[in-house]
Parts: sequence; structure tokens; C-alpha cells
Amino acid sequence: MDDAIRVLADQRVFVCPEDGPHLDGEAAALDLMGRLWGLEADWVAVPTSLLAADFLHLKTGVLGAVVQKFVNYRLKLAVVGDITTPVAASEALRDFVGEANAGRHVWFVADLEELEQRLAARMVG
Repeated sequence: MDDAIRVLADQRVFVCPEDGPHLDGEAAALDLMGRLWGLEADWVAVPTSLLAADFLHLKTGVLGAVVQKFVNYRLKLAVVGDITTPVAASEALRDFVGEANAGRHVWFVADLEELEQRLAARMVG
């Protein structure tokens, strides 16, 4: 695994490698944050391939617990990849994603290019 920072629109983004550990709860979120110590990351980009199978099922509480850890530790989280199927299957998830994407701390984006565009737009606006 390559623990490196990429700069996207003047923001330091740690892009989790595809072969990294799965994000399956609070302990995994804390482990990930521990890997970031000293890297001065502004954002963490987690590919959907690293999400636990039940991550996007709101009733499990995994997504909420992970998001809360990121907010508590003042790290911004970008979930990167296609989530159209789970969003289409859950009105609650659709609402959660919509509210998150309207905010400044947790975003769901299709790819790193979209993340960079949103970060750049945020700098302007």
C-alpha cells in the first residue's frame, strides 16, 4: 500500500489504495486515521471497493458511525465510486447522500476528477 498524499485543488487528499483494508466500522476508521498521522491530510478519499458490504445500509449504523468519527477528528471524507444502485434502493440513503453532498465535510463523488472539481468550486464560492 502506498500512503501518499495527492494535492487536488490545493487540498491534501489521502487516496486510500484499492488494496487497503475495508472500512467496516469505527475501529477501521480509527485505524485509517492513525495511518494519516503526520501526513497533514485535509480529505480522505475512500473508494467504494473498500466499503464493507453493509456500509451503505443505514439501518446497520456503520455509515453513521464512520462519518461521526471523521467529523469528530476534523477530517473530511469523500466516498469515491458508483453508489447509484444502493441510492436507488433506499430513500433514506438518497436523502443522506443529498444532505452530505450539500455540506462541507462528507461527500459522495463518482471519481477523483469530480472530487477535484468540487474542491475547486468550493474555493471559488
